Amino acid sequence: MNKTHHVLVGEVPRRERDSSRPSGDPKMTGMAVSATLHCLTGCAIGEIAGLIIGTTAGLTSLATIALSVALAFLFGYALSILPLLKAGMGLVAAGSVVLAADTLSIVTMEVVDNLVMVVIPGAMDAGLVNVIFWLSMALAFLTAFAVAVPVNRYLLMRGKGHALTHSHHHSVASKSEGWRTHIPNLGTSALVAALAAFMLGGLVVSAAAELTPASAMNTPAADNSRH
Repeated sequence: MNKTHHVLVGEVPRRERDSSRPSGDPKMTGMAVSATLHCLTGCAIGEIAGLIIGTTAGLTSLATIALSVALAFLFGYALSILPLLKAGMGLVAAGSVVLAADTLSIVTMEVVDNLVMVVIPGAMDAGLVNVIFWLSMALAFLTAFAVAVPVNRYLLMRGKGHALTHSHHHSVASKSEGWRTHIPNLGTSALVAALAAFMLGGLVVSAAAELTPASAMNTPAADNSRH
């Protein structure tokens, strides 16, 4: 007989709610950094996907931002739900926990990084093969990360935010069974590395494309001079 896991959103073990820890606790700061990176990777994947789709489809800046934000929330929640599903929690229960745990963090990052993109001249109008676009995205993500870390730290100190998902990792089945064994373990460090590599690739391709026209323009002239 399977055990039923009762999920009470917002309720975490007393030890997780202990706010008597000193404000400079390095362990708490480390947890906040890890939690923020986890959220940021999901948001970044969704945002970049939205910008690629919006730019390719020729959507307006407002429509592209709306699509990017929607996908950022989708991917951000998904990356947090998957570990809970793999651990044995039901979809509805996992969704409830993640909504309570990640929403403020994702909202903070979305507001900040989209504001940065809007403020930087030409960032929203730059194409995907444009150095300004990729540098602006990198700056937006770094700024959002810097702002979201203290927010997540504040939530963790009060037993909220990622403390909710962390507590449920220990309250559900420790071993995956059945279809849950096929859910991948997506480590935060691996996701961050893949995202950084993708963005660096985009920057390199954009820089190369901007240098290509100058050299390409000389080729036809050289060919014509031979005839």
